[in-house]
Amino acid sequence: MEETQNAPQKKKGPLRRLYDWTLGWADSPAGPVALFLIAFAESSFFPIPPDVLLIALCAGAPKRSFFFAAICLAGSILGGLAGYAIGFWGYEAIGKPIVDFYHGQELMDKIDNWYQEYGFWGNLIAAVTPIPYKVFTITSGVFQFPLLSFFTASVLGRSLRFFAVGSLLFFFGAPVKKQIDKYFDWLAWAFMVLLILGIVALKFL
Repeated sequence: MEETQNAPQKKKGPLRRLYDWTLGWADSPAGPVALFLIAFAESSFFPIPPDVLLIALCAGAPKRSFFFAAICLAGSILGGLAGYAIGFWGYEAIGKPIVDFYHGQELMDKIDNWYQEYGFWGNLIAAVTPIPYKVFTITSGVFQFPLLSFFTASVLGRSLRFFAVGSLLFFFGAPVKKQIDKYFDWLAWAFMVLLILGIVALKFL
């Protein structure tokens, strides 16, 4: 028994620690506020998607899942507008380091090409494809996409994502969260693989 207690614990990676910090807000009365702020920040620079906390909050109160999804959507849309402003007014000082961190320069050019060719539908494609949303928001500001087109595409794309999560938890509840916690490391790697494959696929669109 003592050997088990004294056994060294597996060291958590930075992504897992950030995930745990984000998830920790689910047990706080300020959880909905934290959800709004994380969704806001993720739209311009924060690496952990707000879905992590959204899932935890919905699992704790499944009947409020759509309420939490709405909070997440509001934070993300306002954060997206902040990302647009960064691209529009402060790209060199703020936006470029963020884009470079996510290796998003080629994606910026691709998003611009989509908009030039498809207009609003190009914006919507960028909003729902598996690319960092922050790259889309900053790019939209850099190339001065019409704000109404950007806003509408963001609302549609983000609504689809967050309310899909909310619906899943509304109907299936806590078991979904348990499986995510149990297999987080595998899911994180799967997410990264899908993101990379998505970015590679974008080169051929």
